[in-house]
Amino acid sequence: MSGMTWNHARGLDPLVAASARWVELGGAPIAWEARSLQDFEHYPLDDLARRFDLIVIDHPHVGQIVKQGCLAPFLDTAQLAETAAGSVGRSYESYRFDGRQWALPIDAAAQVQAYVPDRIDAPPASWDEILALGRAGRLACPLRPPHALMTLFTLCGQLGGSPDSIGDRLFDPEVAGEAYERLLELAAVVREHARTQDPIAVFEAMTAPDSRLAATPFIYGYANYARAGFRPHRIAFADLAPLGPAGVAGSALGGTGIAVSALGKHIAEATRFAAWVASGAVQAGLYAAAGGQPGHDRAWRDAQVNAETHDFYAATRATLEAAWLRPRHDGYMAFQEQASALLDDAILLGAPAAATVAALNELSNSFASTALRR
Repeated sequence: MSGMTWNHARGLDPLVAASARWVELGGAPIAWEARSLQDFEHYPLDDLARRFDLIVIDHPHVGQIVKQGCLAPFLDTAQLAETAAGSVGRSYESYRFDGRQWALPIDAAAQVQAYVPDRIDAPPASWDEILALGRAGRLACPLRPPHALMTLFTLCGQLGGSPDSIGDRLFDPEVAGEAYERLLELAAVVREHARTQDPIAVFEAMTAPDSRLAATPFIYGYANYARAGFRPHRIAFADLAPLGPAGVAGSALGGTGIAVSALGKHIAEATRFAAWVASGAVQAGLYAAAGGQPGHDRAWRDAQVNAETHDFYAATRATLEAAWLRPRHDGYMAFQEQASALLDDAILLGAPAAATVAALNELSNSFASTALRR
């Protein structure tokens, strides 16, 4: 069998380790390949399904998957019920669409805070503290598309108005207008090259020996960087700063799920592996030990898993449990790509809030496939 995931220790190493154990248990070998984070987010899934038996995906792809018919749905079983019951937040639900389960969560993430405990005692607790760190040249934030859009989503949620993923208008103009103004403030106090940085690039910059960067207020958590010795400086993680009436709620849900190609020759075996690797015992055991960031509650509550990551999971769980589920209808991924480019230009030019939010809503409506929204 063959599998495709994303090229980072968190994405590849635990699957390689799990596959080795799978062979020891009598299963078929699995050869894994990996793509860059940007390629992972944009490469056509139907093409991957022709080449690989197992594919790690993002949940916003599921509407497109239903239309293309390129993945095999999981049948409800007792093992899947255990995985569903162990979902961290809406991770399991995020891969359920049109009445079927298209992937199983093996990685849970949302935008949280991160800081370098060697340089700062605690993460900023207010918007003023965030901006003050920025003015001092000690703040980072990944704004490379689509991460600025993810931060806009999260800010909307914190301000009490998460985007309406199933309605006729994605953004509430008043809430999103305020969120956009804050995003402009944030962009003005971080380094200009933030527009070219994804989360991995920010973490690498923060952990460099000569870096002054102390914190980032909105970033997808990476448990690897919380481990001692992974990089010259360890990263600590925390729930979002409570910037509005919703507190830590509203972070844009991320993470990944493992899916089975409907076009491969090993559907039954691939399905068995996917269900096994997503189970609580594997997630809390060898998957976490191999540097993975599990999607199962059993791992998030495990004392050893937390100890090895300096309480990464315990420190960010409240944000994960209250994270917002992005739209998943067919057409959303095209919207996300174009909206991210639109927002990137708006931030660069300092475009007015009302016009920017209106343009985003118009773009969303042009891609919305209401018949497939669930």
